[in-house]
Amino acid sequence: MAGDIHSVVAWVMIGVNAAAGLWALGSHRVPVIRVAAMWWLITVGYLITFVMAFTGTWLATRPGAVLGDFHALYGFSTLIAVGILVSYRRSPFMVGRAHLLYGCGSLFVMGLGIRNLYLSPYG
Repeated sequence: MAGDIHSVVAWVMIGVNAAAGLWALGSHRVPVIRVAAMWWLITVGYLITFVMAFTGTWLATRPGAVLGDFHALYGFSTLIAVGILVSYRRSPFMVGRAHLLYGCGSLFVMGLGIRNLYLSPYG
């Protein structure tokens, strides 16, 4: 049951980050779709990565839990990627490129999630 929750949250994280990434990349080319809801979706997508980390850590500390090293590596790499993306938001060389940064970044986070699903003992 707990593994099912982790898998469902993983698919939600993948879906939200995919939608956010495509929206952000599209808004780079089509400025009319640059609305506040896009930034909220990106934020939700990134916050879900922390939910994934907490549920994964909780599952990994349960008695008898089996966790592959690469699953943990990809899981925590996702958190690091989100941290790096957020830290670049005010960088001088990102002026005018925020939509590209968050579009590609959200798709990267999505890709890490997909890759991690195939390393998961629960997926």
